[in-house]
Amino acid sequence: MSKDLEKKSKKKENSADLAPSRSDKKGMGQYVLGFCLLLYTLFCALPVILVFIVAFTDEKAIARNGISFFPEIWSLEGMRAVLKYGSRLANSYGITILITVFGTLLGLLVMSMFAYAISRPDFRLSKFLSIYLLIPMLFNGGMLSGYLIFCGVYNMKDSLWLLILPLCVSTMNVIILRTYIVSSIPAELMEAAKIDGAGEYRTFFQITLPLLKPSLAAVGFMMATAYWNDWQNAMMYIDTPEKQPLQMLLVNIQKNLDFLLNSQNVPADAISAMGGSIPQKSATMATVVVVIAPIMVVYPFFQKYFIKGLTVGSVKG
Repeated sequence: MSKDLEKKSKKKENSADLAPSRSDKKGMGQYVLGFCLLLYTLFCALPVILVFIVAFTDEKAIARNGISFFPEIWSLEGMRAVLKYGSRLANSYGITILITVFGTLLGLLVMSMFAYAISRPDFRLSKFLSIYLLIPMLFNGGMLSGYLIFCGVYNMKDSLWLLILPLCVSTMNVIILRTYIVSSIPAELMEAAKIDGAGEYRTFFQITLPLLKPSLAAVGFMMATAYWNDWQNAMMYIDTPEKQPLQMLLVNIQKNLDFLLNSQNVPADAISAMGGSIPQKSATMATVVVVIAPIMVVYPFFQKYFIKGLTVGSVKG
């Protein structure tokens, strides 16, 4: 008996000795993975850092030495060229913020209600609406047909609604929300609400919608980014300068700079207003900074929900 006990104790000691080595191997693997992810993050961040550096680099230094992470002379000429639009830039910022906030909230409300409807197994039209939802993802009439419908049939030319409605509903976003409802919200909660006498609207707004926050945050951030970066709809539908969003105004600023650079009959006062030179590259990067800076500031606040919502919506199905 004593020999058996000694053998068992030796086996336990050996297993205890082996355990730290396995954990060390696992820890080394995590360190290597973390190092690789850090390198990948740096490679992704370098172009963004370069954009900010060039935006505040002197144009003559760029002409002499090219684009560099270590500029010879710092300058605000490019940013001044963009900020000279003053009130128009502020107005375009206001239009873009209005479109982004209102369009995102409206789209989330419509798509979450749609996703809730097709997720209910007792809803008779769920299969029909699911097929109806997939049709625009497979078949699309293109920009020409959209222009003819919105402007010729609905008479909505030069309306801010045309900056909101085309991006309001997306098939993939509805699928993400529907998958989250089916996989992450217990059906027993909805059945209990029905037993207590709650209707579909009360069940949706008081039970389903509060539990949809992670998925709504992920979808909402993608929608807000799409609204913020959209300029094609403004180019096709908006004629009034006061209704131009930020992206369209910056496109016009870039066109004006290209015109000043390529035209031989540029007035002297136009060049003197630019400080004696036209900052092409630095002004171009300054326009990029004006566009992406607000998104970079907002993104860290939504990162947690964004990752969680995408993970649940894509893995569980």
